[in-house]
Amino acid sequence: MLNWNIFEINATTLIHGVMLRGRIRKYALVNDISLLIENASDKENCVRFAINNLDNIDVISTYIQSIVSDAKIELILEAVNNPVLSKLKVNIESRYEV
Repeated sequence: MLNWNIFEINATTLIHGVMLRGRIRKYALVNDISLLIENASDKENCVRFAINNLDNIDVISTYIQSIVSDAKIELILEAVNNPVLSKLKVNIESRYEV
């Protein structure tokens, strides 16, 4: 299984409804970076993304800062298998039974 590191993007600038996720995804595709990205449904004006190779965080962060100058990017969870990005509490495995 792949381990994903989850980051949050927060800004005072509006980051929902401005094609931010699509642009970041396209940038990752062009640069051969594995990335997942979703709007957060449990937090206002927040986008979450996950990468499995921390070597790529500087490249992604620099790109995000170039399109959202006041973006704050923070690592919030490390080494998560099969992450859900929209609601972080879904990633707490002890909440569920199989």
